[in-house]
Amino acid sequence: MSGPAVSIVLPTRNGAATLPALLDAVARQQVTFPVEVVAVDSASTDGTVELLRGRVDRLITIAAADFDHGLTRNRGIEESRGDLIVLMVQDALPASDTWLAALTAPLCDDDRVAGAFARQLPRPDASPITRWSLARWVASSEKPHTHEVGSRAAFDALGPAAQFERCVFDNVCSCIRRSVWSQTPFARTPIAEDLEWAKAVLLQGYRLAYVPGATVIHSHDRSARYEFARTYVLHRRLYALFGLRTIPTLPRLIRAIVSSAAAHLRVERTRRALALACAWPLGQYLGAQSAIRGWSVPRRGTV
Repeated sequence: MSGPAVSIVLPTRNGAATLPALLDAVARQQVTFPVEVVAVDSASTDGTVELLRGRVDRLITIAAADFDHGLTRNRGIEESRGDLIVLMVQDALPASDTWLAALTAPLCDDDRVAGAFARQLPRPDASPITRWSLARWVASSEKPHTHEVGSRAAFDALGPAAQFERCVFDNVCSCIRRSVWSQTPFARTPIAEDLEWAKAVLLQGYRLAYVPGATVIHSHDRSARYEFARTYVLHRRLYALFGLRTIPTLPRLIRAIVSSAAAHLRVERTRRALALACAWPLGQYLGAQSAIRGWSVPRRGTV
């Protein structure tokens, strides 16, 4: 081969606290193919750039205001050389030395697989409510699956929730095929570039695989204010992509908050858990409403 078989593309911003462990874990991977690491840093100020210069094969720097979830990943892929592209976030830690071999295996075994994504387990210090929330996400399941759609007509016949479930894909840790990406790069978007790409490639006849044998440690104990803003933007995109409204009416919103508060307090009796019981349903309701009514949305530029 003239270049690496696998390129790991890593968007970063002020990640000095987590990047050393991630890069150490990458270096320990037991693989039979060459690997390179390409980082795209968004104006870090905590020493991340200096750390990366000695640890990655290629470092690209951009202004913080230029970060975009889709276009920044495209930039990193453009500067990489591998036939397979592993996309990661800076605080996802591979849980074993066989993580990379497991993640790439579906694409090596089946040329109709356009992408695969990894299992996520919570950090050891994650709060109970964060552990509970992550356990409800597809990417925490122990069961592998491969998704495909028979045709555009078959996909369109599915309801919004079923369309979304078919297209679940997560760039916290994923692997995509360069030849597919070359024809279908990520779109400019404030969030959910992975879901939009997944929908596009499934409709082109490709498959997507979930690989629980490839596991990363990744979770966040974020504030209710942050989670509201993120949920709002995400559910705006889910309506645009799938017509999905998880909480379509005010009465449903009230019931969702009440039931969420009861569930959260059974898991963790804290003010944050109660605040999240309001933030998550409210973000879902208002996010879809913003898409329907054409409300403006603030630009999100976080990694």
